[in-house]
Amino acid sequence: MARRITAPAADPAAPAPLPTREQILAFVAESKERVGKREIAKAFGITGAAKIDLKRVLKEIEAEGAIDRGRGGLAPAGHLPPVVLADIRARDRHGDFLAVPVEWTGSGKPPAIVLSQPRGPRKGNRPAAGIGDRALIRVERDAEGGYTGRVVKVIGKNKAEVIGVYRAGAQGGRIVPVEKRSQGREILIPPGEEGEARDGDLVSVSLERETRFGLPRGRVKERLGSLGSEKAVSLIALHLHNIPHVFSDATLAEADAAEPAALKGREDWRDRPLLTIDPPDAKDHDDAVMAEADPDPANPGGFILTVAIADVAAYVRAGSSLDREALERGNSVYFPDRVVPMLPERISNDLCSLREGEDRPALAVRMVIAADGEKRRHGFHRVMMRSRAKLAYAQAQAAIDGQTDAATGPLLDTALRPLWAAYAALREARDRRGPLALDLPERKVLLSPDGAVDRVVVPERLDAHRLIEEFMIQANVAAAETLEQARQPLIYRVHDEPALEKVRALGEVLASVGIKLPKEGALRPALFNRILAQAAETEHGVFLNEVILRSQAQAVYAAENLGHFGLNLRRYAHFTSPIRRYADLIVHRALITACRLGADGLAPDIAAGELAQIGEQISAAERRAMAAERETIDRLIAHHLADQIGATFAGRIAGVTRAGLFIKLDGTGADGFVPISQLGADYFRHEEGRHALVGERTGQTFRLGDPVEVRLVEAAPVAGALRFELLSEGRTRSGARKPDPGQKPGARPFKAAAPGRPAGIRNAGTRHRGSRR
Repeated sequence: MARRITAPAADPAAPAPLPTREQILAFVAESKERVGKREIAKAFGITGAAKIDLKRVLKEIEAEGAIDRGRGGLAPAGHLPPVVLADIRARDRHGDFLAVPVEWTGSGKPPAIVLSQPRGPRKGNRPAAGIGDRALIRVERDAEGGYTGRVVKVIGKNKAEVIGVYRAGAQGGRIVPVEKRSQGREILIPPGEEGEARDGDLVSVSLERETRFGLPRGRVKERLGSLGSEKAVSLIALHLHNIPHVFSDATLAEADAAEPAALKGREDWRDRPLLTIDPPDAKDHDDAVMAEADPDPANPGGFILTVAIADVAAYVRAGSSLDREALERGNSVYFPDRVVPMLPERISNDLCSLREGEDRPALAVRMVIAADGEKRRHGFHRVMMRSRAKLAYAQAQAAIDGQTDAATGPLLDTALRPLWAAYAALREARDRRGPLALDLPERKVLLSPDGAVDRVVVPERLDAHRLIEEFMIQANVAAAETLEQARQPLIYRVHDEPALEKVRALGEVLASVGIKLPKEGALRPALFNRILAQAAETEHGVFLNEVILRSQAQAVYAAENLGHFGLNLRRYAHFTSPIRRYADLIVHRALITACRLGADGLAPDIAAGELAQIGEQISAAERRAMAAERETIDRLIAHHLADQIGATFAGRIAGVTRAGLFIKLDGTGADGFVPISQLGADYFRHEEGRHALVGERTGQTFRLGDPVEVRLVEAAPVAGALRFELLSEGRTRSGARKPDPGQKPGARPFKAAAPGRPAGIRNAGTRHRGSRR
């Protein structure tokens, strides 16, 4: 405990003498609580008029530079006060949060505060802080002169800090904020407050108090990187969403020191015809497959299907620096110009990548499938394998379609045809199961060598994609079943059924287009599939796909099993991508423990509360990644369209709000906005249940999913924002519309591949494995 400095004993009737300068400095330095004039007066027994003299003494000491005054009270010069307001910025190499004080009057950079993490489940009254939060922190000096701290109260997200692009000027500069909601309101940077920023740099800015007139003022806190080309646009998303993208030295050292796994303790499967089927530009290969006819006469026409997954648990041990940083990242993040991996390349692209012709450790599941596609039994094995071939989706599909090449020719009869035969059986079982069959566009942004947008394509959906996706689903189900049977705690991938209020709202929308939603009976994906099939060949097809999608719950990771509504499965766990998803690594460790496959499994005493907390953390990381990927695509396309102001485009209404309409362009998938004030002279009412804006006088209606024609009015590349002018008329009172508009001459469309039957929107580099189901 800190030594309490008090005044010398004196006559109780006499006024207490003022403490000396040295006594005040000692008291301020050693106090673990907030120190101000009131605390000093109380400690030294100063009352009445003597407090005025104390105030004078404190001002003199402060003027000398011996103490600093901040929101946390008084502190020795160059030191933090006992309680400080700070922003949580990052994690250190040990996985602890690092905070930086909001105010710092000392010389040099403000000191970092290492936040101690409470052990065990979080109590209800204990604040849960995270990166990006502003918090009140109680700090202490450690033995090495640094600072440790404990969060007292989370104040909220740091609203006083803005990420933007610096534009240099003759008298200081200006900041163009990158968030859409801040567009149109630049920030003035006075001369001398620009720090190390250069024109075009991405920077973080600390805002000063705004005045009633003029632009808000700020100062550059940190230069985050140069945005000299479109290829660096993903930097914005990385910093805006606080996505870790630089591995610590400790993590890199662990990865570099890792040695290839040995055969000892594993089954030798190196002679089995396992092969990988991936996108042509894939750098890591975490799954391999093979199928063969089941020789068991009790299973006529059946198959033995094997899915082997990279054994990441052999290299990433629980509690290691690699493990802590993988948990913080949660998953890999995919941008058109880069991939931010969950694990260093030494692990993801080398030791754990199932490379052709090289020995690699794997955790494999061997499933016996009946002729009707139903799984009879399965078992997990820890093996050493050697991939027979590395194939691309289109390459494997071409071989099945009769166009073999040097790689696929020798594999056609021995490997590829058995795979397709097993898939045919599984497809029958899938059709009987009836998962949710939404038909949504999947677009992929392709960049030119200089980082500019070349084109947006809709990749063709092949049976090769569906085959691998179905094999991975079966392996994930097998993992969940095995762990449940062993009563082994795990993290499930859960997708709850739609909430009641969303189902009611959906019923209102369906009624508006003449489709009745049954009021009774169990809610199943088949119900939605019947609606989609009914509307597929009508003008409502796109509209209902969007509305049904919006009625669904979001899939998350959880320690409690709620089933997977979309896949129509009772239990489901992610097992097949441990290189790029932390949830899969947890499941691998759980399987190693449950099946007694080694000593590097999940700790036997791990609490369900700890797994639940991990599930929440990685679910948040997944949402963060999805938002970052989506916003980066928006910025890239807005940058590309910036020189096409005035061009007209065909699109569809993708969102309806009381403020206006969101439009998604055909071909590019670019999103933009039409303000309600530009829809015409009528007064438009937002009918939320119908997802529509309806004119009070004319009855003219603009509804979600309607095809429209728009003119590009404004593009803000930094924010990824587009503003359109609507050229199409709305529906009449009878519901009729004019024929779908086409693109007008003069507008420059993107080159697009032929549409297929995609399963969701992802970015370039994303593995087509239903990764976010």
